[in-house]
Amino acid sequence: MSLHKSLPRTLWTFGQPCPSLTSSSPADGISRPPLPAMAVLPLLLCLLPLAPASSPPQPASPSPCPRRCRCQTQSLPLSVLCPGAGLLFVPPSLDRRAAELRLADNFIATVRRRDLANMTGLLHLSLSRNTIRHVAAGAFSDLRALRALHLDGNRLTSLGEGQLRGLVNLRHLILSNNQLAALAAGALDDCAETLEDLDLSYNNLEQLPWEALGRLGNVNTLGLDHNLLASVPAGAFSRLHKLARLDMTSNRLTTIPPDPLFSRLPLLARPRGSPASALVLAFGGNPLHCNCELVWLRRLAREDDLEACASPPALGGRYFWAVGEEEFVCEPPVVTHRSPPLAVPAGRPAALRCRAVGDPEPRVRWVSPQGRLLGNSSRARAFPNGTLELLVTEPGDGGIFTCIAANAAGEATAAVELTVGPPPPPQLANSTSCDPPRDGEPDALTPPSAASASASAKAAEAGPPTDRGVQVTEHGATAALIQWPDQRPIPGIRMYQIQYNSSADDILVYRMIPAESSSFLLTDLASGRTYDLCVLAVYEDSATGLTATRPVGCNRFSTEPALRPCGAPHAPFLGGTMIIALGGVIVASVLVFIFVLLMRYKVHGGQPPGKTKASAPVSSVCSQTNGALGPMPAPPAPEPSAPRAHTVVQLDCEPWGPSHEPMGP
Repeated sequence: MSLHKSLPRTLWTFGQPCPSLTSSSPADGISRPPLPAMAVLPLLLCLLPLAPASSPPQPASPSPCPRRCRCQTQSLPLSVLCPGAGLLFVPPSLDRRAAELRLADNFIATVRRRDLANMTGLLHLSLSRNTIRHVAAGAFSDLRALRALHLDGNRLTSLGEGQLRGLVNLRHLILSNNQLAALAAGALDDCAETLEDLDLSYNNLEQLPWEALGRLGNVNTLGLDHNLLASVPAGAFSRLHKLARLDMTSNRLTTIPPDPLFSRLPLLARPRGSPASALVLAFGGNPLHCNCELVWLRRLAREDDLEACASPPALGGRYFWAVGEEEFVCEPPVVTHRSPPLAVPAGRPAALRCRAVGDPEPRVRWVSPQGRLLGNSSRARAFPNGTLELLVTEPGDGGIFTCIAANAAGEATAAVELTVGPPPPPQLANSTSCDPPRDGEPDALTPPSAASASASAKAAEAGPPTDRGVQVTEHGATAALIQWPDQRPIPGIRMYQIQYNSSADDILVYRMIPAESSSFLLTDLASGRTYDLCVLAVYEDSATGLTATRPVGCNRFSTEPALRPCGAPHAPFLGGTMIIALGGVIVASVLVFIFVLLMRYKVHGGQPPGKTKASAPVSSVCSQTNGALGPMPAPPAPEPSAPRAHTVVQLDCEPWGPSHEPMGP
């Protein structure tokens, strides 16, 4: 009870003076009893240091600024500036809270995955003018807030699909002045919807993922200048509705196809003074071929610029905008060469050729005898040069094939006949009907046969007339002897020039012949082909003093078809023959061996070889029982004249062998 009664007197609150530890007060001098135990507790609390109930969290200490860098960390946004600091790699002690990081004009060679990890607040990153050759896949995957990335002035050769992964808010991508030769189709997938500025100028790009570029719906500026682009597909920019500037200067473009984007907006040469909706198109420095395909561009209203025509020769070097629309003309295609009627056995390949010229260069297509358009398939291949190759012919492939050459000015057609015969009979290995010349052996020249003469006549009918001044007197499968009349009356003649090409291609072959010659042996011909050949006399023109040529004559001839080399027997036939031959050799060897054994057996009298026939067979060796065990010497041969004495001698006979040797006395 005394303890509970004393509690009210000993209560103490914070803010009041601490009570005295003694039981007496010097003020009144009255002695009091000792303080209870519960009264000491407030006194102890009074002596403890008072701490605030709650304290606000202190900000984390910033990372130290890398050497040779300037860091702005006192106020937001944070920035790390290291231009021209001589860095060989991205500093590892970067402040991951930075919003701007400038590492331009250094010697950084690679960007690793960990270099920019966890920099989720970075907005601007500059890596310009370094020596970067490699960017690791996912190196920018944490930079989801990045707005601008500068990688210009480095040594990048390609850009893959994973190197720009994670840049979902990127707006400005500068990749100029690198060595880019390849850009992956999916390289820009993550930033396709946000990208506004893409600079790919001053690289080595020959091709671009045009389909991927067509998905950049928000792009305003597209720089493709100073590359190696040779063509642009039609409609490549049709979906770029916000495009304001397109630079394609200094490429290898010969033509620019019309695009719906160009027809919607007025095109101006320079941005100065142009309305906001105008599209600035720059295409100077390209070898433009000024024909009817560029009339659409010539009709667009724009200021004068320095674009010039490179071809055709009549317009070469003239300013593009100074050429009248009526001068942008095209030439319709003309078929200049087609394969003669061709006959092949079934199962063999066949090549149909068609050549055409025109402006622009015509595109050649083939139509089958059944009216189907032919292309690349399992049985046929169509080449850009106009050749159609049938890999395996069938009896139903025969007929008239149609070659169609078309360009912007029109089209031309030509028919090629193909005859597919029965398959050839199998050739035997010992056949004498196929005997090709050995390697290095010259082809034997023979006068033209009736068949080859008729073939040459048909070829002459199909082509230009043959000049009888140049004669092909003898020819074989790979050689021909050319003769022409003497041209000594031509003053100042220096030499003769022979030009020829085959029906298989349009490449001219030239041969220079001394002026004293009137014949020449061609030895590099192909068998079974038709050749067009002309002879020209090269002389010095006395009037001008220049070298001139005068045609001597032309001729068309066909070489003999080559004899097919004997093919090796089929593998099953060859294997069976070898097995039979080997079995025959083994059987013959066994028979010869048996015959030799029989002959040797007969020669030796029915006994095994190595044993001879004795005069008296002796099966045992006998010794006289006179107390000695040695062998008895052979008795001397009896004399026929002396009478034979009959003496009875007891003999002990024992078998003689290796285990019974004579013993000494």
